[in-house]
Amino acid sequence: MPTVTLIGYRGTGKTTVAAGLARRLGCLWWDADIELERRVGTTIASLIRDHGEPHFRDEEAGVLGELLSTPEGVLATGGGVILRPDNRERLRERGGCVVWLTAPSPILRRRLAADPTTVSRRPGLTGADPLAEIESILAAREPLYRACADVVIDASVASPDEVVESILRALAAPAGAARPTPPEVTD
Repeated sequence: MPTVTLIGYRGTGKTTVAAGLARRLGCLWWDADIELERRVGTTIASLIRDHGEPHFRDEEAGVLGELLSTPEGVLATGGGVILRPDNRERLRERGGCVVWLTAPSPILRRRLAADPTTVSRRPGLTGADPLAEIESILAAREPLYRACADVVIDASVASPDEVVESILRALAAPAGAARPTPPEVTD
């Protein structure tokens, strides 16, 4: 079971934070999207285009199950992994400390627009431009992220290293609040 599992919308820095956190913890880390692309032999955008989002979500669930069975480490999940109830249950049962990285839609829009891989690797999911759909998807997913999270960290006001430090402090803290209202760490 991973020590820490990172959830959150695309562009919140899950991959960068996972790598930095794993360095600090002296453990392995995995990015579920990279593992999925390796498994299917194509990009997520191509997979969705060629086989549809339901097929992609099936593959994503399979990869999540495999990665949640790995030894201690850090796992960065795909942004929509929380959409399926069985995935949320798996995260709660086997995700270790589940950390939800957040950022407001204008910041996510700016980050995604600046990322040259957004178009090729991060397809729009509503038929709209990936940058135009952020606000509506965030609103729909927020309660699902919250239901899985042990800790919430605003990744918009801190550097990746500061986010890692916040996670390390949360890991060192005594057991905290119930899942529906996880503590927010913003420092």
